[in-house]
Order: sequence, then structure tokens, then C-alpha cells
Amino acid sequence: MDRLWTDFVNSDYHDWRGGDRSEDRLVKLEWQQRFLEKWSLEAPAPASIDEENLMRMIRDELLTLATELSNGALLTEENQNWLNSIMEKGRGYQKLSCVDQKLKVEWVSVGSQWVHVLAEVAADFATTLAEGEGARIRICDNTDCRWIFYDDTRSRTQKYCDDKMCGNLMKVRRFRAKRKAAQKK
Repeated sequence: MDRLWTDFVNSDYHDWRGGDRSEDRLVKLEWQQRFLEKWSLEAPAPASIDEENLMRMIRDELLTLATELSNGALLTEENQNWLNSIMEKGRGYQKLSCVDQKLKVEWVSVGSQWVHVLAEVAADFATTLAEGEGARIRICDNTDCRWIFYDDTRSRTQKYCDDKMCGNLMKVRRFRAKRKAAQKK
């Protein structure tokens, strides 16, 4: 399942097929507009240079924290204080709504600057930790990909960000490596 914080962190794109192409999508106007629209957030696009620098810094910190948690580290008080410092910049209110005949209380952001968007990203990450487990945060086993995702499978064995893309690619690579090794014998 795609999450706000993983979509944000994965804006640092690497060619999952093994090419050397990579790009920082965070600074691209098209990515910013798509991100804001997809998650129903508001901020001026394009972001200013200072906002882009802040976004990059928060993305890198979240990536580092997610990587540490995926390797079994525990959330430290310092990490918690950092997340709280980002989240406290958000503004909004709680709203009761009915979705598919079920009542739901949801947070509605009233801020329309990138700092408010970043507060939402940090809050989504914190919610993931509070409602799930940090150990379920994974880095795709395709070393070319590097995407971060949350393993919400019952068996806790998800290895790839996407079974149809990275999963199939890695199966093909293993098959070809076995065939090549068998031909050498």
C-alpha cells in the first residue's frame, strides 16, 4: 500500500532495472503538483529554493530513520523529538465523515505551505510507527531500486516494493544466473 511518507521519500529515484539513471524528483514541478494532488494537500508549486532544501533535508532524515528501523533499530527519544518538531508546524482540525457507510475521524490540514505538507508527511510516518511496527519498514531487495515500503503482509515476508516490477526482474535475473552457471559446467 502506498503511503504519504513513502511516496515522499521515494522521490529520490533510481533506475530499478539497473541503469545508471537517477534523478531527484522532489525539485521537479510535475512531481510536486502530482504529489500535492494525489494526497489532497495544498502548497505553492514550484516550491522555493529554501523549501526545496528543507524538503530534501527532511526526506534524507526520514530515509535514514526508515533504514535504521528496517534494520531493527528502535526509535530513539532524539528521533521522536525530531519528528515532533516537524509535526508541530502543521495546522488543522479533526473532522467526522462517513466513508462506505463507516464513520471515520480524519485530520484536515488547513495550512497551505510546504512546511505544513512536511508536517503531514512526518505525521504519516509517525502514524505508521504508532499503528504498525518499525521492523515492517523495508528497503526493496532489488539493490538497483532502493525504494522504501511498509510490509503490511500477514507473513511479513515482502521483499520487493512491487512484485510485478522488481519481483519479476529479480526472478529473471536469478533464472539467467542459474542457466549461465549450468552452461559453464
